[in-house]
Amino acid sequence: MPTLLQIRSSIIAENSQSNALMNAYTEAWKVRTPEGQIIVRDLAAEPLPVLDSATLGALMTAADERSAEQQVVVALSDQLIEEVRTADQILIGIPMYNFGIPVQLKAWFDLLARAGVTFKYTETGPVGLLPDTPVVMFATRGGIYHANGQDYQMPYVEQFLAFIGLTQTETVFAEGLNMGQAETAKAAAQRQIAALV
Repeated sequence: MPTLLQIRSSIIAENSQSNALMNAYTEAWKVRTPEGQIIVRDLAAEPLPVLDSATLGALMTAADERSAEQQVVVALSDQLIEEVRTADQILIGIPMYNFGIPVQLKAWFDLLARAGVTFKYTETGPVGLLPDTPVVMFATRGGIYHANGQDYQMPYVEQFLAFIGLTQTETVFAEGLNMGQAETAKAAAQRQIAALV
């Protein structure tokens, strides 16, 4: 059964433009893949632990030496990795907050990055260990950054995904949403979605 994994990172839930675009893509995907399964990971509704010394310690401790608390952290990380590993396609909503990604999304990244599990270092550099599953990202911004060559958000996201093995990425942009260009931007994004699905 084909599986679509939705990663939501917006903190404004039903008012989120990135969630709305992901939902539009998902509805079109369901028409083409009626037998498919959809898994939604809402990082705002169910926050993940941020990377602190305790979380890092859990991820770095050998399995037979972990405390009960550390086992809980690693089990969550394992679950997130398995969701990515078994998905046939991944959607990621990425609103821009103060020029960067939401802290909720960063926490997801930090629990995915596991040496020897999702990446490894070699003599020629890092190698991603996850299956190269197609990823569609929905980048929503109040201002205009990508079109003006000032997008520092998506290069970071693409580099991280490639680091763990996800290199087949597409980005649907909706910019200028707070500059009187919302309807034009959303219409352009919908056209991108139609072409991708």
